Formats: sequence, structure tokens, C-alpha cells
Amino acid sequence: MNDPWWLVLIKVVVLFVVLLAWTIFNVWYERRLVGKMQHRLGPIMNGPLGLGQALADGMKLLIKEDFMPSMVDRVLFTVAPMIAGTAAFTAWAVIPFGGEVEIFGVKTYLQLADLPVGVLVLLAVTSVGIYGFVLAGWSSNSPYSLLGGLRSSAQMISYEIAMGLSLVAVFLFAGSMSTHDIVEAQRVPLAPFGVDVKLQTWYWLLLLPSFVIYVISMVGETNRAPFDLPEAESELVSGYITEYSGFRYAIYFLAEYINMATVSAIATTLFMGGYLPFWPLNAIEPLNNPWLGPIWFVIKVQLFISVFVWLRGTLPRFRYDQFMKLGWKGLIPVALGWIIVLATVQTMRQENLLQGPILWGSIIVILLVLAGILLIGEKPQPEPEPVTGEFDAFAGGYPVPPMPGQVLPEMQGVVASTAEAAPKADGEEQ
Repeated sequence: MNDPWWLVLIKVVVLFVVLLAWTIFNVWYERRLVGKMQHRLGPIMNGPLGLGQALADGMKLLIKEDFMPSMVDRVLFTVAPMIAGTAAFTAWAVIPFGGEVEIFGVKTYLQLADLPVGVLVLLAVTSVGIYGFVLAGWSSNSPYSLLGGLRSSAQMISYEIAMGLSLVAVFLFAGSMSTHDIVEAQRVPLAPFGVDVKLQTWYWLLLLPSFVIYVISMVGETNRAPFDLPEAESELVSGYITEYSGFRYAIYFLAEYINMATVSAIATTLFMGGYLPFWPLNAIEPLNNPWLGPIWFVIKVQLFISVFVWLRGTLPRFRYDQFMKLGWKGLIPVALGWIIVLATVQTMRQENLLQGPILWGSIIVILLVLAGILLIGEKPQPEPEPVTGEFDAFAGGYPVPPMPGQVLPEMQGVVASTAEAAPKADGEEQ
């Protein structure tokens, strides 16, 4: 935060240009990768390897007619994409691309701002971005857009809880909320069984439950398949962006891909060592140059983006009740339980209690609790008995589907006549 103003301005411009160029590349990359998965070619015509296709699509959205329906709230309809786009760019202010370097005689980090509560800033900015989606659905004055906005708000709020809980374990291990300090804490090498192998303490392995919860949550947080329920074309046309076109639509399109890179960058920073080189390359001293940090960082983030594309190309969309059940009844309880276990272990370790009978007793208790959970499980629900007799679909004022064995009164005669008119098989009495 002590950088001169001109250096901050340089960082802002470079970061803005990098994010725009990276978004164009990711659009092309997703199309090419999904094409390979589905035995298609993907973009190949415009530019080398089709690289100009994403750029052409972006230019088309900029000059396309920006249509605004007459029934919308004109102010909120315009402000909503601005909120989503601003939040998408702002989140990158505290993400470190590299270590300490010297630029024009000034020592600084390859990071716009290193705040002592950087991770909380990330969570706050991503939370503000939700307003862009909610206001888009509300201001459109369309039932499809409104349902898409409500789905988006419920989905993102629900999975932000699990995402925030998964990051608590990182705070406990690193002892800091600064993104730069968390990366540097993962630089400390491990020496398993007394053998110095320069194996860094990346948190994805040490905190595997938190890492898995975060990866699932980040897919739900970005509204990507198989969790793309706010934009379910088969149900809501295009959800909260149904009424958008032109430049306003382009901002949402840009925000989606930047958010995908943002959550991937957070996973890289907190769990995958950030800008640190891979093992065993970290043992080679020239490769630990801070100027090479952005290369390692981009490679790791691009691997996470590949996971997004892989999920989109292989998995079908979830039902909404399945999706919410996974978040509230699956991820959040597991995250809470894991935090309790981890905090207990950390406290016992600091008090030197993890030794002798206490250590083995703790292990036995944990194993017994896990075995009890697996044995008890959920009790199977008895299947409802089939209801027979006549069925009136409009008895409650609204049409409802019949239960097993129930027949509409006006269909009984049709069913009987159909059965009588059915042709007999060979050898049966006519």
C-alpha cells in the first residue's frame, strides 16, 4: 500500500488489459476444448487456429443494437451489469501474481494491493456482485428474468456460506488473511520421515476436505454447468439476462468469464501455492525468480479453468432441489465438522497434547464417530401406497398430476374402449 501513484496506475492498467485478453483467450479455449471432447473442430476459420473468433464476437456485441424493452426499470436495468462488471474486476486487486520485485527502482509486490484482510475483501467483493444478478432479474419486469434472479441470489448466497467455511481452515493453518502471506506460508518445505525432498506445504493436500468443498462451491458460485440453473434455457429461456442485449449483455458475458478466472485464482492462491513453482522445479533456484511467478500462476489458474470446461462438456444440469440439498445438507455440515476437528487438533498441537495416549485416544474417537455416521446414515423412507379410484385433477383449484393407479374420470371410458378395441393376439379368442 506504499507504492507511488504512478506505479499503482501502471498495475491497474496492466491488470485490466490482462483480464480482457485472458477472457478472450478463455472463450476460444472453452470452445476448442469442448469441441475436442465432443469430436468437433471448434473455431478454426477466423485467424490462426480460430483465435480471431472470440475477438470478433466481442466486437459484435459492442456494436450490436442495445435494445431496452419499454417495461423495464431503466435505471436499475443499466446499473445492474455495471455492478456485476465492477465486482468482477475489483476482486483481482488483492490477488498476488508474484513475489517482491523491483520496478523502476521501487521494490513492490506483483500485486495491486496486499491487505492484511485480503481474503475477506475477496469474499466481500464477490458478495456485492450478487446484486448485479438480482437487480437484473428485478428490473427486467419479466417472470423469466425474475425467477432467474431469485435462483441466482439463492444459489450464490447458499454456496458462499460453504465457500467461506472452507477458507477458515486456511486461516487456521497460515495464521494470516493476507493473500501474499498465505502463499509464502506454503513455501515452507516438508521433510517427511526426516528426508528433505523440498516438498512444499501446499494446502490442497493438507486441507483436502476444505479444498474439495471450495472446488464444488466455486462451480456453484459462478453459475456454471452443472449448476447453471439461473440461466436454464429449457426452463427460463436465459434467466436473468433474458431481456439484455448489446453492450449490457457483453458486460455479463465478460463478468462470467472473469468470475470463473477469479475463483480459480483464489483456489490457486489459497490451496495450490499461488505463484510458487511446481515440485520438483521449486528445487531449481533460477526458477524461483519472482518475475517467473506470473507464469506459474497462470498455468495453475488455467488448469482450474480446464476443470470448468470439462464439467460443462460432460455433466448434465442438476435439478434445483438437488443443488440446494447438496449445499445446505452436504457441504455446509461437512465444512462445519471439519473446522471443529481442525481447530481441536491445532489447539492440542499448540499445547503439546498430540502425543502418547491422548493422540491414540483421539484417533480412536474420531474413527468411532465416522463409523457411527456411516452405519446409521439416512433411514430409508417407506414408499407411499398407491391410491386407487377416480382422480379429479382440479379438485384443489389447480391441475396436479395423478398418483399411481388414479385415472381421470373423463378418461375411464376412453381407457375401457381402448382395451376392448385392442387387437387380440394369434390364438386368443376374438
